[in-house]
Amino acid sequence: MTLTDSQKDQVRQWLLQGSKLSEVQKRLESDFGLRPTYMEVRFLVDDLKVIPKDPELPKKVVPPPGPSSEAKSVEQPQGLMPGLAEPSPASAGVKVMVDAVTRPGTMVSGRATFSDGESATWYIDQMGRPGLSPETKGYRPSKADMQEFQLALEQELVKLGF
Repeated sequence: MTLTDSQKDQVRQWLLQGSKLSEVQKRLESDFGLRPTYMEVRFLVDDLKVIPKDPELPKKVVPPPGPSSEAKSVEQPQGLMPGLAEPSPASAGVKVMVDAVTRPGTMVSGRATFSDGESATWYIDQMGRPGLSPETKGYRPSKADMQEFQLALEQELVKLGF
């Protein structure tokens, strides 16, 4: 596919305005009478050395925690696995950390330390499946620790925009 310099400038402008590759493909056909394949459009964008602009995601507002979270009524947060309630104060002590550099093959990963001092690595793979790999072979966190882990993990993922 051969474009003139003015046509290349127009394609750059579309991309800088936030057009997706499929939109550029349609506009090349409607404006210039060309019928490029999607792959040809990808090569064109690469040749033009323009990085398509990602659409801005709406920002979520997370209210800061109140001074006395114990006085509030216990509600199950949305998105929490069904059947899980707020963990009991006796199991307080589960710490969840997110890796600064995500492990290969995962969308997000990190470490968790449970109330009994045992630790494990956790991850969510590219298919959205969660996984937990304890350091001690055969270790299984208590049900209360798992509930607290899920709540803490959900809070960390919300902070990251997941």
